[in-house]
Amino acid sequence: MSNSINPIIPVGYDIAWTLFSVLVIALTVVALVSMARTAKRLTSAQAMIWALVTIFVPVVGPLAWLSIGRRSGLAQVQPNTDL
Repeated sequence: MSNSINPIIPVGYDIAWTLFSVLVIALTVVALVSMARTAKRLTSAQAMIWALVTIFVPVVGPLAWLSIGRRSGLAQVQPNTDL
C-alpha cells in the first residue's frame, strides 16, 4: 500500500483557516450588533460609514468600531453638566 493522504480528513491549515474565518465572521457580527444598539447615538452618515468599514475591512473595521466607535457615539450624547 502507498502512503497516501485521506482527502476526507482536513489538513492542519484547513482547520486553521476555518477557525480564523469563523472568528472574523463572529467579530463582524458582534460589531454590527453593537452598532445597531448604539445607532440612535450616531448620525445616519456615521452609522453608514461605520457599517461599511466594519463589513469591507475584515479585522481592522470591527476592532476599530469596538475600540473607538462606541466611545465616540457615547461622547456625543452625554449632556453638559456644567452649571
